[in-house]
Amino acid sequence: MKLLYKTLVILLSISLLSMSSDKNPYQLFKSSGKKVSFEKMMKEISEADIVFFGELHNNALSHWMEFEIAKELYSLKKEKLIIGAEMFEADQQLLVDEYINGVIEKKYFEDQARLWDNHKTDYAPVIDFAQEQKIRFIATNIPRRYAAYVNKYSLQALDSLPTEAKKFIAELPIKYDSEVACYKEMNKMMAGMPGARHKKSYIAEAQAIKDATMAHFILKSIEKGDLFFHFNGSYHSDNYEGIVWWIKQKSPDLKIVTITTTEVSDTDSIAEDDLKKADFILQTDEDFTKTY
Repeated sequence: MKLLYKTLVILLSISLLSMSSDKNPYQLFKSSGKKVSFEKMMKEISEADIVFFGELHNNALSHWMEFEIAKELYSLKKEKLIIGAEMFEADQQLLVDEYINGVIEKKYFEDQARLWDNHKTDYAPVIDFAQEQKIRFIATNIPRRYAAYVNKYSLQALDSLPTEAKKFIAELPIKYDSEVACYKEMNKMMAGMPGARHKKSYIAEAQAIKDATMAHFILKSIEKGDLFFHFNGSYHSDNYEGIVWWIKQKSPDLKIVTITTTEVSDTDSIAEDDLKKADFILQTDEDFTKTY
C-alpha cells in the first residue's frame, strides 16, 4: 500500500506539472544544447553498443525515465538487450539469474539479495520487467565489502584476497590513473576534509575499483549485436569518465551513448557546464517529488 501511494503521488505530480504551459517537470537536451524528444533520443541510443544512464539516486523522474527507456529498448532490440546496474553486486549474479529465470520467487530474491533501501520504489520496476520478459540482467558492481577494503587499505590490498573473491572484481592489477578528472577531484575534495592530514583515505581508488569492475562485467557480458543498458549514479559516467573511461581502455571501438540527470529551477534552459556531461541531459525540476 505504501509503494502504491508513493507511485500515485509521483504520477500525479507528473500530470499536474505537465498540465502547466510554463512549468515542465523535465526536459531532454542533446549535448549541442538543442531540446530533443524522447522518440528522437531513443532512435539514437538504440544504435549504440552500450548506453549509460547516470541517475540521481532519489530522483523520481530519473527512475521513471530509466524504466521507460528499458521498455522501449526491449521493443526495439528484443533478445539483444542486456540490462545491468550499479545497484546489484557481482556476487549476487546467481540470485539475479535465478529470479529472472523463475527458479526462485520474488520474495526469496528480495530477502537475500542485499537490495538498496529504495529498491521497491526505484529499481524493482526494471528488474521485474526484465523477469517478465526474460531479459538478461547483469549485477555489475563490486561487492561493497571489497570496495570498503580498498577505501581503507588501497588497491594493492586486493592482491591479498583469495582467488574465489577475485572472481567478483575487475582483473588485477588494474591500471588506476589518479589524473583522471573524477578521481583527481575526489582526492582533492578528501584532502580538504577536516583531519585529512592525519588519516589516509583511498576513496578515489575505491571509486576506481567500482568503475573498473562495472566495466569488466559489462564487457564480459556483451557480444556483437547486443545493446547493454546500464544505470548507475551519474558520477560513474558523467563527462565520459568513470566506467566509460575504463571501457574505452579495453574496447575503444564500442559505440557508447551517455545520459545524465540534473536538478534545476528552470528545465527549459541549460547551463553550458551541464552540456559537457553527457550525450543527453535529463533536466528535472529541483522541486519534484523525491523517492526518499
